[in-house]
Amino acid sequence: MDPTALAQEQLEAYNARDLARFLACYAEDIRVFRMPVTEPVLVGKAAFGEFYRTQRFNQAGLHAELLGRIAFGNKVIDHERIVGVGSTPLEAAAVYEVKDGLISTVWFYYGN
Repeated sequence: MDPTALAQEQLEAYNARDLARFLACYAEDIRVFRMPVTEPVLVGKAAFGEFYRTQRFNQAGLHAELLGRIAFGNKVIDHERIVGVGSTPLEAAAVYEVKDGLISTVWFYYGN
């Protein structure tokens, strides 16, 4: 699966709250960063899956709307509006790096 299709697949799985389908898009050694922090906040598919199972996919109103996408090489940058996590919508940029057909690293940038 090319990087753009992979980013779209994980977004659709996220919105469906389909954890197995969502995790199938990610490498076993996935690393997640919440910038500007320089150390990963999640490392490994088990920790990643547990976070989404307990902190995201259990939220009834969870939905991410894709506002824009840039793709080049093995990187995809999605600008998203996320609802259902807090009391107000959250805007974020997610930078996905794809290696060997799976997302290996994600950097999240949040607006104020």
